[in-house]
Amino acid sequence: MSIVSFGDTALRFATREGERFETAREVGLSVDGISSNAAAVAGRLGADAVWLSKLADTPLGRRAVAELHEHGLETDIDWADPETGRQGLTFHESGAPPRESRLLQDRSDTAMATVSPGDFPVGRIQEADAVFTTGSMAALSDEAAETAGALLRSTPGLRAMDLDFHPGIWSAETAHDTLSDLFDPVELLFASEDGAAAVFDRTGSPRDLVHTIASDYDFSHVVLTRNEYGVVGYHDGVLHEQDAFETPEIDSAGQHAALVGAVLQQLTAGAATDDALAYGAAAAAIARTMNGPLPPIEPADVEELVAAESGGR
Repeated sequence: MSIVSFGDTALRFATREGERFETAREVGLSVDGISSNAAAVAGRLGADAVWLSKLADTPLGRRAVAELHEHGLETDIDWADPETGRQGLTFHESGAPPRESRLLQDRSDTAMATVSPGDFPVGRIQEADAVFTTGSMAALSDEAAETAGALLRSTPGLRAMDLDFHPGIWSAETAHDTLSDLFDPVELLFASEDGAAAVFDRTGSPRDLVHTIASDYDFSHVVLTRNEYGVVGYHDGVLHEQDAFETPEIDSAGQHAALVGAVLQQLTAGAATDDALAYGAAAAAIARTMNGPLPPIEPADVEELVAAESGGR
């Protein structure tokens, strides 16, 4: 059950609880990208996962990779001269009502924007059971979008993408127009409920949304994450729903990547859709109990949570 993930990642600077950057004296630093973090989660849960990327050969680029290695994730990086592109950054301020949390994106002119298919080991992609990337990669440049499409088309395995829509990177209209050209080879689409509603300009219930998206773009699988409300899935004409597992919320930053990574790991291992969604929801629930976008999730904790819910039915 090999998974090859490719895409960009950012370094996330985060203030302590209740602080703003204009007054903060200390910040936390962590790797923040769906393609990298979902692969790391899938690897921790038992998949043979590798992350491919093009990063600037700088202390910040090496810092991002070092954290992924701490989670046991194999990486294959095309290290670029810093003059050709930089390391992307995000800045997160947590807030409590009436103040909202804020996520500021600084991800233009990164090394990944200069990528081409030749920068990646295509043989690894062609041999993978699943290949995964994100829509935000296509936002970086026309070259990055074309590379994403070429690599997805080159694999005989499961071709998966996360919509990964961030208004701070591009508009919903631009995202829709660009990604529509990339959806043809995609079989499995992950998306947050809010991101899907914005990019596809659709309203209605989550059940209606996944069915409409799958029908309009001929996806065999659609997985729609709903944060504390669980996840809704679609597979070959059948709708699947999984309620969220109740856990205390310390930080929601890592829950989407955790769910994506867990679902990918389960599907490549041959699990049924219902089981994969349950595993993903459990991983997301555990991620919420820890700080940061890449919490150290243990397989035993996920399995225990799933078993506890199954025993209560």
